Amino acid sequence: MYGALWRVLPGPWWVRVLILLVLLVALLAALAFWVFPFVQTFITTPEVTVDT
Repeated sequence: MYGALWRVLPGPWWVRVLILLVLLVALLAALAFWVFPFVQTFITTPEVTVDT
């Protein structure tokens, strides 16, 4: 699958690497700003209290 993705991308190898880096950053941004906050609404976090 990765070989097929590499062959589909246009340009020389450095352009392909740049495209993949941009896609990776876009994917991580989408996860951080939309997916993780949405999923967090379904996960209950326990209340932690620390006695001194």
